[in-house]
Formats: sequence, structure tokens, C-alpha cells
Amino acid sequence: MVSLSNQTTFSFYPNNLFVSDKTRLGVTGLNFPRKIKVKVTCFAADQPRQQKQQKKKKSQNTTSDSDSGLDPVGFLTKLGIADRIFAQFLRERHKALKDLKDELLKRHFDLRDLASGFELLGMHRHMEHRVDFMDWGPGARYGAIIGDFNGWSPTEHSAREGLFGHDDFGYWFIILEDKLREGEEPDELYFQQYNYVDDYDKGDSGVTAEEVFQRANDEYWEPGEDRFIKNRYEVPAKLYEQLFGPNSPQTLEDLGDIPDAETRYRQYKEEHKNDPPSNLPPCDIIDDGRGKPYDIYNVVTSPEWTKKFYEKSPPIPYWLETRKGRKAWLEKYIPAVPHGSKYRLYFNTPDGPLERVPAWATYVQPEDEGKQAYAIHWEPSPESAYKWKNSKPEKPKSLRIYECHVGISGSEAKVSSFEEFTKKVLPHVKRAGYNAIQLIGIPEHKDYYTVGYRVTNFFAVSSRFGTPDDFKRLVDEAHGLGLLVFLDIVHSYAAADQMVGLSLFDGSNDCYFHYGKRGHHKHWGTRMFKYGDLDVFHFLISNLNWWITEYQVDGYQFHSLASMIYTHNGFAPFNSGFDDYCNQYVDRDALMYLILANEILHDLHPDIITIAEDATYYPGLCEPVSQGGLGFDYYVNLSATEMWVSLLDSVPDSEWSMSKIVSTLVANKAYADKMLSYAESHNQSISGGRSFAEILLGGVQNEIKLLHRGVSLHKMIRLLTFTIGGRAYLNFMGNEFGHPERVEFPTQSNKLSFSLANRRWDLLESEIHHQLFSFDKELMDLDKSKGILSRGLPSIHHVNDTNMVISFSRGPFLFIFNFHPSNSYEKYGVGVEEAGEYTMILNSDEAKYGGQRLLTEDQYVQRSISKRSLVFT
Repeated sequence: MVSLSNQTTFSFYPNNLFVSDKTRLGVTGLNFPRKIKVKVTCFAADQPRQQKQQKKKKSQNTTSDSDSGLDPVGFLTKLGIADRIFAQFLRERHKALKDLKDELLKRHFDLRDLASGFELLGMHRHMEHRVDFMDWGPGARYGAIIGDFNGWSPTEHSAREGLFGHDDFGYWFIILEDKLREGEEPDELYFQQYNYVDDYDKGDSGVTAEEVFQRANDEYWEPGEDRFIKNRYEVPAKLYEQLFGPNSPQTLEDLGDIPDAETRYRQYKEEHKNDPPSNLPPCDIIDDGRGKPYDIYNVVTSPEWTKKFYEKSPPIPYWLETRKGRKAWLEKYIPAVPHGSKYRLYFNTPDGPLERVPAWATYVQPEDEGKQAYAIHWEPSPESAYKWKNSKPEKPKSLRIYECHVGISGSEAKVSSFEEFTKKVLPHVKRAGYNAIQLIGIPEHKDYYTVGYRVTNFFAVSSRFGTPDDFKRLVDEAHGLGLLVFLDIVHSYAAADQMVGLSLFDGSNDCYFHYGKRGHHKHWGTRMFKYGDLDVFHFLISNLNWWITEYQVDGYQFHSLASMIYTHNGFAPFNSGFDDYCNQYVDRDALMYLILANEILHDLHPDIITIAEDATYYPGLCEPVSQGGLGFDYYVNLSATEMWVSLLDSVPDSEWSMSKIVSTLVANKAYADKMLSYAESHNQSISGGRSFAEILLGGVQNEIKLLHRGVSLHKMIRLLTFTIGGRAYLNFMGNEFGHPERVEFPTQSNKLSFSLANRRWDLLESEIHHQLFSFDKELMDLDKSKGILSRGLPSIHHVNDTNMVISFSRGPFLFIFNFHPSNSYEKYGVGVEEAGEYTMILNSDEAKYGGQRLLTEDQYVQRSISKRSLVFT
């Protein structure tokens, strides 16, 4: 006899069978609930025909997308949505996007140049024994760099007057020259260059620049080609002699009238018409008689001369030979800004002087213990700089993401470091079966309690966790373990801090952000970016490319898109259909930024993965940019975790609606394949809430019945969310083993306590938590070995609110869940896609997962009966 026990989930496929179980039964010796014999056979006879129609329609839509090319309303057509107002909005947005690209390309060579501002802005060592600094501050009148290397003087290193110091767009350019050591002479070559990295062990060869250039003239030029280089006055002298003869006039009065150029040229051609082609100039002039007086000539070049010109390589190797190595530089110069120097940007504004941490700084020490914030010049020597060892993992078919916060990743009551995370947490993530990590709070933020969501310095790793090289080592080790690395990126708002942040950066209120109320988040007190400004756009796009280029991250989750897409920051009712997505409260500039961000990132880095976190599910989030979408690869199903929290907190188990659960987890079927699902993320643990384990297991350790209920529900919720969603799943650090405590960052209200700002890794040694971890690991291994998440969308067979049973298939796998708190079922039939023998391959009721082991080994095989239905007998 095989019974569908109370609160049990089964998952089958031909010759195999999954069973995932959640029981509320007591220990051995207690009375089991009365078995109710029910036969509910859900035939799947009509399933193949429906699936064929769906596949055919999907194939037609795919072909249409690929063949139609650019279509601003393409995804509306594909989904059969007819909304004229929203369609018109998409067309107008598309036109505005084209205009924006045109404006951007007037100032940047191409889109890659647009996304590479970090190559020029900020502080960089120049090869000509100096350091160049550039930043943007259009509201300032005077700019200078102050630091411990110049005694914090606002006059020693300031921007020059004119174009090379402050341009019309508000960019300040400051040169900090290296200082000659005592007794050293200036370089013979004015533009002497030093290779600080590649040839850092190379000194001065002793060969002078004049000798190199002489050798270049001797070796590079063919006989006769260097004639005019060696005798630079020969040409004008001969021309003068040809024009005026050997007894040429010596004054302008003697010169008289000179024939015009056309006459002189024709005379020259006539005189040399019998000369060989080699003696004629490499170009000629053709007068076709159709030109205007000011452009009557077309200049054509000799094919032989042109070919010879383009085949000749420029003498770059000779110029490179003049470069000297790092050792030669250190012997001659004292660096203007040594590695580890502290510095700030000094502005003189209409309201007086102010000091700021540069916006493009890559390493920052925020305000700490009353000390003023400052940037740190990070330029380690090539010998000590971190060198990458591992290549990036291949882009997987499905994502199993482990969400982490470095600071709370340790067991001790302190801020953990990148080094500790690399040594202790990364191996655990690998062992747990995940294939990606998502890091929260990596960009610098002044206040630790903000979890990293109020960013102050967008190009800097948080110094409280370690150095830039420490973070590189973390990413590199993760790649070596086969883990992708994602960042939770916050471009939807910024911290309101002034000294260390971007607020009032140059003294004006509208430098990076909107002016007035529009520039402030309505509820969080943060600043809102001015996405329509080309320089702000340049800053944010470059920031995305920076983390990929410098730290080799593999993707982003864009945090809180609703805050940036709408001027009401998403805090408004959405009950007007598509009008809510195109009315006066929609920030079109923000949408165009997201579109271009996805377009540029995927163009520069084809394997990049972008994830949208948008509580309003803006239409077209994951549609291609060419079809009117925003271009994201995945979107987060935020409704799922809210539903689970609501059910656990306020609804008795017996009143749970299976229909609501399924509809919430499947969400929008049109984009279900692009969905990232999670049962609980950091929001439940950090943002004032409780983890599921805290709700289900808190205070019930001595009540066996409630303990089994909590363990069973913990497993069932995770399994259902994992298997019925899209191709991506996320779990927050520690929740895989049922972390029993919330996260509380140190604040004044808790007397700066770190007691809850950590993870209890020691619980993995306890029986219950180890069992929960084993079950979660089994789920991850299931996708790794069977490819559950990448097998297309689930086919829902059976949702019964009365019996509280859910059944669906995904590929050849069948899943059955019994959420009833007390009833078990015998001879329960469900439809299957394929007739045959089904064997259980996962049973959450096994003892090793904390179950009651109600099913025995001889009950693990079932065979389907006629019309592809499976009945448990």
C-alpha cells in the first residue's frame, strides 16, 4: 500500500520518482491521522495537443522576432496586447532613444567609449612621469587636489586656466608632476615615457633617444625616402628657384605678381609631361568642368604610391624603444602621489570653498570615528599587485544563486572581511551546490547599517571589508570554484551624504541629481539621479562597465527599479492598466538609461547577465531592446516571498489556498521562463522581518509535533518554489540550513551591537539544521544533474484546494505536493505526460532530511494505468 501522506510532495519521472514530504505527524507511538481513500484521476489526454499548439505558437513568435528586426512595439504584438496609448508611448520612447544616442555619440567616439569614462576620469598614472586627475564639477569656479602628499594645500596642484584645466562641460583636469630626485637631471627627451607595469624590472638601457631616432631614419626609410627628412629646406629652396630662377627677387617689391596656383600647376605639368611617373607627384588634379569656382578640382592619388604608403608600417617600435622601465623611473623621480596616499578634491564655489571625495575614486575611507572622509590612491607595485589566475565559468543554462553579505558572513560579532569570506564561505557555497553568488553592499557606503544600499562612492569597493586586491582575489577564487559573481547594483538612488557622497558635489543642488523635491526619494531620504543629463548618464554607464572590466564580475541585479522608473518611486496604486506605465509619473529618461545599459553591456560583454528587481513588473522587462523591451535577462518574482510570509504569519495551514500559491509562483506565464524565484531573500532576514526558520522553528524545539511541522513546511516551501518557477533560483546566506535568527546591523537603537550581525555556521553540526542543509543541497544537485530548471516551463496538472494537493510536471519529471496539515491519501490519481514506470528519486520524508519515513523502499515504484494517469494504490 502506498499512501499520499499528509503534507507530502511527490515528484516522478519515467523509471524514477521524486517524493518531497512535509508531515505534521508525531513520533513513533502516536496515532497517525485516519487515511481517506480518494481516487481523483486527472487525465492528461488533452495535454499533448495543447502543448503542440503552444510550441507552434511560440515557434511562430520566435521566427517573427528574428525576422522583423527592429520594432518598437514588437513585444506587444507578440503577446497580443492592443493598447494604443502604451504603444504610442513605446514609439515615442524609441525615437527619443535614437536622439539620445545621437547626442551621446557627438561627445563620444562610440558606445564603448561612452562606457569607459573610468579610463580618463579619476586619478591615473601617465606614462610621462606624472599623475593625471579628472573629475566633473560644473558648478565650481576653481578645482585642486589636496592630500597628504602636498600638505593638503589647495594651491600646489590646481587646474590650469583655459581648456586644459576646465572645459565647457565642467570637467576639471589636474596634472601632478613627479619630482626629480636630488642630483638627477631632467629627461633628454621632453616627452620621455616610462612603462610602469610591463617592463617594471627594466632600467635605463643607456641608449639615448637621439641614437634611437637616428637608427630609425637609417633602418626605416628606403633609399631616397628620407631625402626630404635629412634636407628639410631642399624642397622650398628648389620650389623658390623654379618659380623665380637662380637670380630670384629678395624683397616683396621685387617679387611682383605671382601666377595663381592653377596656372603654375599646369605649367609644371606641361614641362614634365615626358618625365617618368616616379618623378611626378603622387597625386593629380582633375577638372571635370562641373565644379564651382571654389571647388573646381578633384584630387586623385597614384595607386602605386597609395599602395606603397599603406603597406609601410609606422615606426612605432622605435618610439617604444625610447621608453624606460619602472626601475629607471624610481631612480630618477619621486612619485607625485605615492601608493596609499590620502587625498580629496577641493572646489571653490559661489557659496565658498568645499572639499569632496572624488566621484570616480576607486578606494575610499568613509567617515570613521569622527575623522573626515578621504580617497586613497591605489597603485600597488607590479610585483605586489594581484594577478588573475582563473578564467570565468561558462554561462550556465540555469542559475542557482547564493545571496551573500560579506560583513555578516562570519560567526564572530564583527565586520567580516573579503579574505575571511573567500576562505570560509566560498567553499560552503560550492559544497551546497550553487553555481553563482550575489553580493550585497560591495560599493562603498558610509553607514554600515544601510546594508550597502545607500551608496556613497560608486567606483570603490567598501574599505571596511578589505582592499581592491582582496576583492579581486574573492572574485578570482569564486571563478576557480565554478561560481559566477553578481553584484546587487544600486543605480536607482544614492546616499544623501555630501562630504563622502555625491549630494551637492560641486556646491550646486542639481549636479548629479534632480533639483528640488524631484531630487529626493519620497520615503527613504536618498537622492534621485538625473538620468537625462549626458554626464550623469556617462557616469552610471561607466560604473557598470567598471565592475566588469576591473573586477570581472559576471552580472548585476538592478535594485529597486520602481524607485527610478516612477517619480512617485513606486509608492502609488497601480489600477489603471497600461496607463500606469506611460503616464506623467513615468521617468522616460530612467527607462532609456536601463535600455541603453542593457544594450551596451550585452554588446561589450555578451555573457553578462542582468536581473531586474521591479515590484511593478514593468511591461517588457525581459523583452529584447529591438522589440521595445528593456533587455533584462531575468526578473525577480517579488510576490512569491511576500505570499509565503503572509501565509506563515497570518493564515492557518488548513486554510492555505493552493490556487493562490500556484498562480503567485508561476506569475506571468509569458515571462515565466525569465523568472528568478526565491522563497526568502535577505529582505526577510534583514529588513526588519524574520527568516522562515525563525517563524517555523522558533521556540518549538521541545514540541516534537510542531518541530516536524516546521521542518516539513520549510522543505516544502523551498521545493515548490524551486521547481515551479523559472530558470533561476536564489537563496540568502544561511537560510539553506534554517538560520534561526534575523539579521540586525549595529545601530544606536541596539547600542551598536554585532550580536545579530553574523551567521551561525556552527548550527550545521546540529541534527535539524544539518538535515535541512542536506535537503537543500539535494535540490541544488537535482538541477545540476537533471537540469530541472532548464527544462522549460512546468505543466500544471492538478490543483485541488480542498485536498490541498498540487501536481505538475517539468520535462519528464512529475511533482506532487500534499499541503494538508492532517490528511493522507490512498489511491490518489494524477495525470502524467508519459505512460510508464515511475520511480521515486527524492523523498523529503526520509530520515536524513528530518522526515518521518512513512514510505518504505517497496513503495518507491508506481506504474501508470490507461490514458496516462498515475494512481497511488
